[in-house]
Amino acid sequence: MRALIFLLLASLASLASAAAPRPNIVFILADDLGWADVAFHGGRAPTPHLDRLAREGLELTRHYVAPVCTPTRAGLLTGRYWSRFGVTSPQNERALPPDTVTLPRALKAAGYATCLTGKWHLGSSPEAGPNTYGFDHSYGSLAGGVGPYDHFYKKGPHSVTWHRNGKLHTETGHVTDLITEEAIRWMGERDEQPFFLYVPYTAVHLPVKEPQAWLDRVPAAITGEVTRHYAACLMHLDDAVGRLIQALERAGKRDSTLVVFTSDNGGSTAENNDTQYPADAYPQGNLPGDNRPLRGKKGDLHEGGIRVPTVVSWPGVLSPGKFEAPVHISDWMPTLSALAGWTSDQDLKWDGSNLWPALSGAEAAPGRPLYWAAPGFRARAIQDDGWKLILTPAKGQVREKVELFHLTEDPHETDDLARDRPDRVSALRATLERLAERDRDAMVQH
Repeated sequence: MRALIFLLLASLASLASAAAPRPNIVFILADDLGWADVAFHGGRAPTPHLDRLAREGLELTRHYVAPVCTPTRAGLLTGRYWSRFGVTSPQNERALPPDTVTLPRALKAAGYATCLTGKWHLGSSPEAGPNTYGFDHSYGSLAGGVGPYDHFYKKGPHSVTWHRNGKLHTETGHVTDLITEEAIRWMGERDEQPFFLYVPYTAVHLPVKEPQAWLDRVPAAITGEVTRHYAACLMHLDDAVGRLIQALERAGKRDSTLVVFTSDNGGSTAENNDTQYPADAYPQGNLPGDNRPLRGKKGDLHEGGIRVPTVVSWPGVLSPGKFEAPVHISDWMPTLSALAGWTSDQDLKWDGSNLWPALSGAEAAPGRPLYWAAPGFRARAIQDDGWKLILTPAKGQVREKVELFHLTEDPHETDDLARDRPDRVSALRATLERLAERDRDAMVQH
């Protein structure tokens, strides 16, 4: 019996020493992708690679982000609410203090190689670019979404924004292809060192203008010039995600790589031919970003602005299915840091939580309130225990607007219960105000 116990203990020790290595991490962020833009949520444009990822991976059905781009990126890379940095709108000024412990800095300290290919938009000057915040290699737009062929941002001091490692340059090619090719090239140069690859695409942000080869693939049932270009942009993005996954498979690294796909905010219905951009014969008309059946769009605190299509995949480790608990963009830094085996020797004041035990099925998802600040702090929201409160401050002759929804029973926010449940409004307001006390506590000092 003693011999059997000894053999059992020895076997357990051997298994522990042979534990799976830390995963590579590929985090893919679409731009302005609506809830129903993807085919696995009923979209009309085919997205076979994303459909497969959703089918074979774990779909996070309640993954929340900011209502616009820069705040989401701040939350992802810091584990904190964007409002703590005073960041609520798209901005070209430095968004994060230079000494901020970011996700790439943490992973780099844990021995990871780090790379960003795509859109940064957390400071549009080279000195505030990705390399300053922990990325070994960076490429793409220092500013926001760019013209797909000329790679120019909006007219002004940051219009010329295309770079490699902070050095501005020009090159030819469609933005989606260039971002993908750089990512594949960088992955191909990796050896056994674990890596973190962050791929924030500009698709499907305006202005959309797709190559004829992609327009030819759009189903004939989809009509209208902007609508067809938008569908082609979605299909092009889907193909790019497929190419990234195929590169991992060819390198024999797919089973050792955690892949996350999500969007920075909900779909947009803005005019595609935005005259703030240098002219390049862009199709005219409103974007058809589709957030149905969710209410609202990009910029809103209703679900259509902040709840986005999201899948996480790690073959052989994460079981396929749907994860129904609320997940926040700020959860990724604690989660990925834990997976990488990195811990901080200081309090990073994270708002996010390590969700890996819940995602992997080892524990129940934690219950906690989630907080949002809209662009310009023009509104705030909180979600807790299935309830959601949105407060829009009084302005001029307009009184404060109070909206209350029970998302468990009313996920599409059709029934405002604020008048019927003043007790719930009061309780949620108190929690919101407590969290809002930390707004602007980590702002860049100019």
